[in-house]
Amino acid sequence: MEVKLLHYTPLIVCANAIRTCWQSFDKSDNGGEKDRELIDRVGNKFKHASTLEHLNYNFYIKGISRALLQELARHRMASLSVKSTRYTLKELKNEPEFSTSNINRAEKYLVFTNVAIVDEMSIKALENLRKVLVEGISNDKAKYCLPESYKTELTWSINARSLQNFLGLRSSKSALWEIRELAKKIYDALPDDHKYLFEHCIKI
Repeated sequence: MEVKLLHYTPLIVCANAIRTCWQSFDKSDNGGEKDRELIDRVGNKFKHASTLEHLNYNFYIKGISRALLQELARHRMASLSVKSTRYTLKELKNEPEFSTSNINRAEKYLVFTNVAIVDEMSIKALENLRKVLVEGISNDKAKYCLPESYKTELTWSINARSLQNFLGLRSSKSALWEIRELAKKIYDALPDDHKYLFEHCIKI
């Protein structure tokens, strides 16, 4: 799994939005310590979390399963653009047969759980999908054979308020193991001067 931060909003934008309410622009230090403290005080301590929506983050996420993708879709206040199976399943057509005796090639396409029988069945499902594609079945129909473990990638945009919610829920021990790993990687990818806004959310 790979997570790359592509773009983010500077802290000064959020601080400026907060200072709009009190017209206290003269107290700004251009995103410095005073503005950082203001954002934390108003957005976190005073719970005016709507002010955190002025901070936005854009990530490129690669190598997650479609099972995890479904979990991401439950976070409504985020936007995601996902690798299309309609246009990309052809990548399997020219592959040799997949077998459980050689899992390395299958790992290019599948997220493994380290549960032998689950991973074995995922490889078999991948091979069945390959066979369907070789038969000339359209991608739109063939994708109904996709295993949940099939890898995908996406661009994901989310604001700080929603990201706090995501990190709080998805770093929990009760969350899906794969999304817990994603939550940690997303936190690690954040700019160092933004992490203080999310430290209280992380449970890993």
